[in-house]
Amino acid sequence: MAEYTDYMVQATAAPNAAGEPQVRAYAVTSGGVAERARQIHGSSPVVTAAMGRLMSAALMMGGMMKNDTDLITLEMRGDGPVQGYTVSADNAGNVRGFAMNPLALMPANKMKHLNVGGIIGNGTLTVIRDLGLKEPYSGTVDLRTGEVAEDIAWYYASSEQIPSAVGLGVLMNPENTVRCAGGFILQMMPFAEDSLLDRLEQNLAGLPAVTTLLENGYTPEQMLQLAMGGFEVKITDRKPVQFQCTCSRSKVEKVMLSLGREELDSMINEGRDQELVCEFCRTKYVFTPEEMRSLLGEKA
Repeated sequence: MAEYTDYMVQATAAPNAAGEPQVRAYAVTSGGVAERARQIHGSSPVVTAAMGRLMSAALMMGGMMKNDTDLITLEMRGDGPVQGYTVSADNAGNVRGFAMNPLALMPANKMKHLNVGGIIGNGTLTVIRDLGLKEPYSGTVDLRTGEVAEDIAWYYASSEQIPSAVGLGVLMNPENTVRCAGGFILQMMPFAEDSLLDRLEQNLAGLPAVTTLLENGYTPEQMLQLAMGGFEVKITDRKPVQFQCTCSRSKVEKVMLSLGREELDSMINEGRDQELVCEFCRTKYVFTPEEMRSLLGEKA
């Protein structure tokens, strides 16, 4: 069985004449995260590949947030067989996710690769940032390719006007386990020089695929150095990442109460246990009629 060492780095790069970094950069290796999601959901190879890419992106985007309680959620919805994905991450390296149809299958694309774009089809990407304010910030864009990396870059360009380069990849073993996963995000600062953007675009055009780099043993630090070409890269943070769900019985109790007294009374009158399953981690929460009566009593 493969051994994974999942972690993420944050960096600044390409300082200008005044010493100000013109690029902020993130890179992650997340094979264990993707494999854990596959084990939980029993997902097909193509769905595992898509989910792994989306979770890598969410981890890096979560790392951009400031507070421990901040949360970012990525929702892809489409007319393809998988129907959609939901992935959520914080800034501490925790991520969770699920696919609406984890068993969805689709033939390989023209390049003989897993058809990540085809399995989601035409649809949208929604990015939701919960910063603890009254209302979360939300932005939605149409999917350009469904390949995830291109859609994340398009979201930043169109919704936040931040020129970004995004590379993501998941490599599967023949027995449908994850061999490696990860990626990087490079973002230009507002004062970045146009000549820097041109040089980076030329360098990235010749960059090997993320899965090629990972399979050849590249670390997140080395991926960033290669992506930035000859520009100086300074690592500013390093942290482990993991698949971690935030569900709990107390949160599920609140969901039960939100159904209302009439619905709960109907469940109680059925005289049998009720089971709720977390979509993210598949943990089962069972409530007996007596426990549901107790919930109503607490509410009263």
